[in-house]
Amino acid sequence: MSNYKPTRRERGEQAAQQARNAPANPVPSAADSNATPEERRHFRLGWWSLLVFVCLGIVLEGMLALKAPWYVNVGDNETHRLMLRLGHAHGTLLSVLNIVFAGSLARLSLPAGARVLASRCLAAATLLVPGGFLLGGLVTHGADPGLGIILLPAGAVLLMFGIFQVARHTGK
Repeated sequence: MSNYKPTRRERGEQAAQQARNAPANPVPSAADSNATPEERRHFRLGWWSLLVFVCLGIVLEGMLALKAPWYVNVGDNETHRLMLRLGHAHGTLLSVLNIVFAGSLARLSLPAGARVLASRCLAAATLLVPGGFLLGGLVTHGADPGLGIILLPAGAVLLMFGIFQVARHTGK
């Protein structure tokens, strides 16, 4: 049995050689991985919608900072402001929920039907809930939101049903 220990320089050269031989991109791309279509869809939807709703938040903050009369004047505009803020907040939260859903699909034992149903419900809710707030806030009638708010209850029911599908099969 030999007591030979490589020197620090030899260990460094071995590490450099291993780094040169290692593949350039050790993490497989989404197209190459074993990710399900739902996982890919929700990662894509979650990150893109998060970008959109964060940008909307920045625009709203900019209107507040620049004191845009349409946005900051008290009175009829209070409903505009509230609805747009609610659309931004709900959109951001639902975007994160999509990312969490995509990340947890591999760990959940959802039957195929429940997986597809939950996926469709969450995706639709991500569009309908903030969309209802935003459309309801663009055109208001005094203190009442516009007609676009009608999308909100449909999105809320779909969100609740999608979450129910996941919760029902969790822990089985």
